[in-house]
Amino acid sequence: MNNRLRTEIPEEELESELIVEEKTVKEVPENFLTKFLSNGFIASDEATRALPFVLFIALLGMIYIGNRHLAEKNIRDIDKITKEVHELSWEYKVTKADLAYKSTLSEVSKRADTLGIRESLQPAQKITVKEDATQ
Repeated sequence: MNNRLRTEIPEEELESELIVEEKTVKEVPENFLTKFLSNGFIASDEATRALPFVLFIALLGMIYIGNRHLAEKNIRDIDKITKEVHELSWEYKVTKADLAYKSTLSEVSKRADTLGIRESLQPAQKITVKEDATQ
């Protein structure tokens, strides 16, 4: 019905329009935050002058947070490498003990026996050469 010209709208429809009542505006309670935002530091020209300092403090905060994350990452890496060093140390000690065990005479003779080499039953003999006085 709103598409018709105003002259074509019957009087009945004009009277049937809703009457809009004005609602009362709620008053904002007076507390510290509303006073600070409306009358205080932020609403004045001081805010624009303090903006570089606030941005500088924000930058320092971001640098502090980034530095903290980097330090924690380095600590995690150091812990991981320390664990790896301990594992490699234990592996070295186990390998060294295994080599010492396998290089004993009895273990060497067992391994050589499978190749067909046997241990000599006679003790070692010292060979001496006598010098002749005639030569």
